[in-house]
Amino acid sequence: MLRRAGGPRLGGTRLGAVPWCVVTEPKEATDVLSKAQRQAVRQLLRIAPVADELGARFRAAGHELALVGGSVRDALLDRLGQDLDFTTSAHPEQTKRLLSGWADNIWDVGQKFGTIGAHKDGFQIEITTYRADSYDGTTRKPAVEYGTSITDDLVRRDFTVNAMAVLLPGREFVDPHGGLADLGRKVIRTPGTPQRSFSDDPLRMLRAARFASQLDFAVAPEVVAAMSDMAERIDIVSAERVRDELSKLVLSPRPRTGLTLLVDTGLAERVLPELPALRLEIDEHHRHKDVYEHSLTVLEQAIELEDRLPGGGPDLVTRLAALLHDIGKPRTRRFESGGGVSFHHHDVVGAKMARKRLTALRYPSAVVDSVALLTQLHLRFHGYGGGEWTDSAVRRYVRDAGDELARLHVLTRADCTTRNRRKAQALQRSYDSLEDRIARLAEEEELAAIRPDLDGNQIMSILGIPPGPVVGRAYRHLLEVRLDHGVLDEEAARAELLRWWSEQPESSA
Repeated sequence: MLRRAGGPRLGGTRLGAVPWCVVTEPKEATDVLSKAQRQAVRQLLRIAPVADELGARFRAAGHELALVGGSVRDALLDRLGQDLDFTTSAHPEQTKRLLSGWADNIWDVGQKFGTIGAHKDGFQIEITTYRADSYDGTTRKPAVEYGTSITDDLVRRDFTVNAMAVLLPGREFVDPHGGLADLGRKVIRTPGTPQRSFSDDPLRMLRAARFASQLDFAVAPEVVAAMSDMAERIDIVSAERVRDELSKLVLSPRPRTGLTLLVDTGLAERVLPELPALRLEIDEHHRHKDVYEHSLTVLEQAIELEDRLPGGGPDLVTRLAALLHDIGKPRTRRFESGGGVSFHHHDVVGAKMARKRLTALRYPSAVVDSVALLTQLHLRFHGYGGGEWTDSAVRRYVRDAGDELARLHVLTRADCTTRNRRKAQALQRSYDSLEDRIARLAEEEELAAIRPDLDGNQIMSILGIPPGPVVGRAYRHLLEVRLDHGVLDEEAARAELLRWWSEQPESSA
């Protein structure tokens, strides 16, 4: 596909030194590739002080070094960050010696896999020895074998757009599998057959869906077919690895693309079965919205609202809650007389299901707790109506949401997918009203830190009792009073405590 101008066919060219020559590409693809090539030159010039100096050190020692994989892809897409991936003919101990005295610091936690890491001038660098791994088919963990050439290394990589390299310090581009052309066509393909690739490492099937969402690329038909045929292979992958890929997909700019691919190929049935289960059969007599499409739309709308969150987006908890908020509907669906459909308590059921699935995927307990809480609370607002809630009800809404209030605001707003413009505007106005009331009460009462008007020490002093369960009961009673009536001064709070105490059996003991 690519030639060095004026030289023999190499499967590459020299970046920034001689022109690119693209052979037999359509004009549209050629235009895209020309832009990518200019972007790559700009990015490589930016990292040149580090990359060229490192390449020169390895060459002087008789070794090859190349920028590789995602770093080359991202350079071509003009999105290269501070993380740089290299591959080399040097073995790990040789790499450590070459980095010693040059890098700001070095780490070798990945040495058994051939990888040495380093920091240099603000860049995080990983250098991995050429690999020619073998797999036994029962695990995705390979028997690590070092390769002898850059072509050995590139053929074992997951996708063609990640199987490109730039040899340093000469900046010669190496692309034996047509990754640059696939980048121009925005297509995900594998260097060899997808069957071989996914048999070696089934996690690559999830990575295909993730890259489709991250890069807005299409997945080649033969790759999709292999994902469908080999979906059960994902069962040998650890829950932690599945979780990491799923999180990256959900946090991508266009998660619908990858999630739809997982559902269509049957992979979701094995890693997140609650999602395809939302594709409820809709019969002509019992009409209800498509819960699966609704959930994906809520996810997209939540992404658009993430700028309302204190830290902005992308936010994993909000996105998972948006995706999973209705997963209780399949288990709670009931057909009513007269053609209606109900999903009573799907919020409670869904919260339990979300907790179980996210725990199985080894998500941190903080993420599990937050998603489960948001799922359980996502219907609460629908009792607000036209603003009929009392201040007490608003306080309880804030108290129950706790630290998740901002996310609950986003989820509740995103959950409106009606095409009825008048209804959508009415819901928007109602939630605006609720947020305004929360803000007013927060200003008046420090709503974010609702607690009783007397603390535990004051309760014990007033009642003359030692620490114990009675103090807790008194505290909870005063909290309910606080929620119902707002802030009390100390005298009123003391009177209410004594009134409550007079009704307790312990008071006469």
